[in-house]
Amino acid sequence: MADLVVATREGLLCVPGKFYIDPWLPVERAVVTHAHADHARPGHAHYLTASPGAEVLKSRLGNITLEALPYGKKIIHNGVTVSLHPAGHVLGSAQVRLEYRGEVWVASGDYKLEPDGTCDAFEPVACDTFITESTFGLPIYRWDAQITVFDDICRWWRRNAEEGRTSVLFCYAFGKAQRILNGIDSTIGPIICHGATATLNRVYRESGVALPSTLSVHDVSAKEVFRKALVIAPPSAAGSPWMRRFGDYSDAFASGWMLLRGARRRRAVDRGFVLSDHADWPGLMHAIGATGATRVIVTHGHVDVMVRWLLERGLDASAFSTEYGTDEDDNVALNEAIAFKESHA
Repeated sequence: MADLVVATREGLLCVPGKFYIDPWLPVERAVVTHAHADHARPGHAHYLTASPGAEVLKSRLGNITLEALPYGKKIIHNGVTVSLHPAGHVLGSAQVRLEYRGEVWVASGDYKLEPDGTCDAFEPVACDTFITESTFGLPIYRWDAQITVFDDICRWWRRNAEEGRTSVLFCYAFGKAQRILNGIDSTIGPIICHGATATLNRVYRESGVALPSTLSVHDVSAKEVFRKALVIAPPSAAGSPWMRRFGDYSDAFASGWMLLRGARRRRAVDRGFVLSDHADWPGLMHAIGATGATRVIVTHGHVDVMVRWLLERGLDASAFSTEYGTDEDDNVALNEAIAFKESHA
């Protein structure tokens, strides 16, 4: 049987279904795994996404023709049975299950295995062929439990507040910011969110995700409030005029890339907190094994390492060339990871 999914100029095409999964060029029909910019592009005529992520997708892409599918519900399109299943990455993230003439493929999008309070937990989906990311596909990437990271963030924030210094935490506005807000001790002091984060906080709250009360900088009239506050801001805010109002502050960055000393140094922040919304190396291996797939296709990240590892373990492994992971911050981080790998070769 011919491959059910192939890589084309526009993106990953389900051949018999005549639709694409997370395409990067405009197409007629797109199944979107989640609303991060490298997976959810504008310009498609018709979008299909998981119901929990529909409002996030609309908030980022505007007026689109969108069909929202509950997790686990099956639809048939051009003879292909399609269903979406939780990926545990961010709100509404999904794996795409495709069944055609007795063969099952799963395209995972991005995923993580540790559950958190902001999205449905990852569910392994049995399949013949599994398409997996490999953002952190090196054995050096192993995450501490998220509660350990949240406790570290809270200790840093509490110490800064006691010393009258603002705590500025840079993290991605969609997913990471809400996960941190959901996991930290909000009684330490006021929490101030950059506008880019506040917009997505509203969508999360309307979706039933518990987030603490937050302020905007315009809600604060007294500098004393800043001195005890935790400020959540996207990486793009670093070094901008927006930061000047905080006076004396300590800054930090929350990302899986903070595991690398070079990444922390290039960010020039006081602290790096290792927290990722992607699976680490053990998580990738566990997820692949849990599918029971005998064939694995690897996409963005450390593709060559993952493919070689899987081949050595008897799986039919190969790769798709994609345009995922092409946000500016991801490119910087990936370059740092490559430099680290080369320096330890």
